[in-house]
Amino acid sequence: MKKLCTILWLFATLTASAQKTFLLKPSVLSANKQKIKDGDPAMLQALAKLKGAADKALKDGPYSVVYKTRTPDSGDKHDYMSVGPYWWPDSSKPGGVPYIRKDGQINPERFAINDAEFYKSLCHDVCLLGLAWYYTGEEQYATHAAKLLHTWYIDTTTRMNPNLNYGQAIPGVTKGRGIGLIDTRAVTKLIDGMQLLADSKALPKKDYTAIQEWHKQFLQWMRNNPIGKDEADEANNHGTWYDVQAVSIALFTQQPALAKEIITTQTQQRIASQLKEEGSQPHELARTLSWNYSSMNLEGFFELALLAENVQINLWNYTTADNKSIKKAFTWMLPFAKGEQKWQHEQIKKMEMNGYLKMAAVATKKYSDVNITGLKLPQDDILLLTGWNF
Repeated sequence: MKKLCTILWLFATLTASAQKTFLLKPSVLSANKQKIKDGDPAMLQALAKLKGAADKALKDGPYSVVYKTRTPDSGDKHDYMSVGPYWWPDSSKPGGVPYIRKDGQINPERFAINDAEFYKSLCHDVCLLGLAWYYTGEEQYATHAAKLLHTWYIDTTTRMNPNLNYGQAIPGVTKGRGIGLIDTRAVTKLIDGMQLLADSKALPKKDYTAIQEWHKQFLQWMRNNPIGKDEADEANNHGTWYDVQAVSIALFTQQPALAKEIITTQTQQRIASQLKEEGSQPHELARTLSWNYSSMNLEGFFELALLAENVQINLWNYTTADNKSIKKAFTWMLPFAKGEQKWQHEQIKKMEMNGYLKMAAVATKKYSDVNITGLKLPQDDILLLTGWNF
């Protein structure tokens, strides 16, 4: 149930409060925890589903970058590696190199190196297990999550070096690109999972502090290394998700002033540069999966708006001098999601609707004047655990 943690995370973000987590809202979690103690039948059913998914996660991992069969040019398997998904051998060239780009078509070679999938699984499992421990207090969930974290970040035989120097390589072109940072965009889920586990006996303070320090080093790499800077300069979803990671890590490493600086100097400028006044996203519309990328980029902006609440910045209603906003980006896509208008841009695969529908559930709480009638919002008992039942 790999999407479960994402569903839990997104719907728990809808009620703001003073918090130690940065996307999940403790007021929602604590209220639902009390309902479980009171024997609320629907909550108990939702908890059973959560436990079932967490029990499966107990059998997965641990994950490590050193488990790959290939070694980066550094000679150190502790360095993360991945291959650009849309790059293919050129049949007209000896050995197929340099590779050529086929946007939206994933080369199976991408999965010959497991680092990217392992990291996604790490983030998913830590989030899921953190929620399961929070609601049940059962140490097995915290213990396994702590094992996953220790393996990836602390154990000297298996830990990842805090860089992405070899992310999304292109054979015959480059050994690593700033674009590789998109691989780690799920860090927000991992961080909130860790925050839930911070009070457990399974995660010692020294380990928590060591993982904080790892992320501080990684953020320094993001902001100072040429590869990290290259991603920060991207004008599309890559730039948006760079900000998501930088802001969430800044909050996690107790640097709220830096988080605020990134939002005000980078994110607000991205709203100005990436959106048109009516709300369309030209950089994403140019892709062969134009709907999917428009939705993905908007999800990044939604995450940034949620993170910005931690430093008292209202991105939900932020409007640029030329009247561009996240709200307009959402409402521009709305008639297409409802089926009232036909999507006119290139989309070589089926339109992925779930991400937009989850954002719609958030939007109804942030924008009282937005009418989402006609959309079928996600329905799942598990959503009760975050305080929302549709």
